[in-house]
Amino acid sequence: MTDSRNVQAKGMEVYFNRTVGFLARRGLSLFGSRLLAVRGRTSGEWRTTPVNLLTIDGERYLVAPRGHTQWVRNMRVAGGGELRLGRRAEPFTATELSDADKIPALRRYLKRWGWEVGRFFDRPIKNLDDAGLAELAPLVPVFRIR
Repeated sequence: MTDSRNVQAKGMEVYFNRTVGFLARRGLSLFGSRLLAVRGRTSGEWRTTPVNLLTIDGERYLVAPRGHTQWVRNMRVAGGGELRLGRRAEPFTATELSDADKIPALRRYLKRWGWEVGRFFDRPIKNLDDAGLAELAPLVPVFRIR
């Protein structure tokens, strides 16, 4: 794994993501899911993908367990986007966290959704200590949203 890690959806994951996106468009959230909409960095068109919205002490985060994906690259250029659930679209701005600042968010995210995203990593992610999370931090972009 490198800092340009981008784990593509394949097989049943494609159908699962489509189903979660379909439900979010109709106002149903599974385990905190939302439909993330970000403007494409070259086309300017809205691009959407289902994401898990993480909340810690009133702060909200988007974590990219698949790595430096297209939505991450678009977010870096756009500086924000929309979280959609049904007809409701909530605009936000995003700030990418430094690797050291990601550790609490990664710990909480992996505790909550590790069962779903564990297969995206080439090592066990259950009960990682701070050193293990620090190794993962450069591979997993995290954005604080407001």
